[in-house]
Amino acid sequence: MEEVTGVNPVMELSGESGAARVHERLQKRHQMRTEDAERRREAKESQTVAEEKGEYFSVAFNAERASIEELLSGCRGAERAAAAERLEEATSRSLQLQTFLNDSVMFLTSYELRRAQAALRELQSSLADTREECLPKKKFGFRARTKAADKAAAPAPDTPAPAAASKVDGAAGPEVCGFSNMDGARLTKSSEEIQKRDVLLSHLSNCRVRLLGSPSTLHLKHIRGCEILCGPVSSSVLVDQCRDSTLAFPCQQLRTHNTTDTRVYLHVTSRAIVEDCSGVAFAPFSWSYPTLEEDFAVSGLDRNRNNWDQVDDFNWLAAGTPSPNWTVIPEADRRTDWDS
Repeated sequence: MEEVTGVNPVMELSGESGAARVHERLQKRHQMRTEDAERRREAKESQTVAEEKGEYFSVAFNAERASIEELLSGCRGAERAAAAERLEEATSRSLQLQTFLNDSVMFLTSYELRRAQAALRELQSSLADTREECLPKKKFGFRARTKAADKAAAPAPDTPAPAAASKVDGAAGPEVCGFSNMDGARLTKSSEEIQKRDVLLSHLSNCRVRLLGSPSTLHLKHIRGCEILCGPVSSSVLVDQCRDSTLAFPCQQLRTHNTTDTRVYLHVTSRAIVEDCSGVAFAPFSWSYPTLEEDFAVSGLDRNRNNWDQVDDFNWLAAGTPSPNWTVIPEADRRTDWDS
């Protein structure tokens, strides 16, 4: 009988195949463990970076806020011209602080964001109070009148000054001008009246307002059923208690509070902010008048940078879900004719 020597080829092939499969499984397991370790490392690094960014933001934000508050404190007791200069610097720096917060939203926790927003609101309130205290609106009166007549005609402390009283007379420092307590009126201010000044429109109903020029700031308070068009505002527009109205203006920053069912035709170089609002709709600024380009140059706004549809809703922090409180006006429904 012939002696059989060696290994069965089928068994040999089967053994090699099994070893290869085991080796492949070990390689895959090692690769999975390596990838998992890499993911954990990247997540840890990302968390560390976010924490470091949050810590840097907190330190820088609080330091700048304290510096602005110190600047405002120095306004009290200062001469009018010095107070006006400090207020202008404080306004500019508070806008930069808002921009810093907007740029940091992505890595801040909800708690950090709410704290910073509350601090900014307090700072802006302090800024407004300081401006009213240090640069009060001048009362209107005829110099030739007798003291007795002036005393008899003096308005009560809580009575808003008439529109004519708010007109700027060229004194040093920014003054407030505008219109108040009117219904169904057509109102216009020229460039000479509002250029580089603060404009306040308050308690207006069913009015049509045209502001031709470049004011420093624009404040709208208690506005109902109005159409308000304004030239380029060099710093901020603040809107509060506005409803059923149409607004149009270019600006550096827009903050809108307690506003409903209002259309805003906007050119803004930062990001617009809404808070406690509903039914606010945005479209690009489309109003035009003969000296618009000259007023853009005076304002210093970037003509080519418009973030009209980049809106931050401070009442809506759900990431990835659009706020229900504001919308974009469809192109077919946007105003293009402002003369009618």
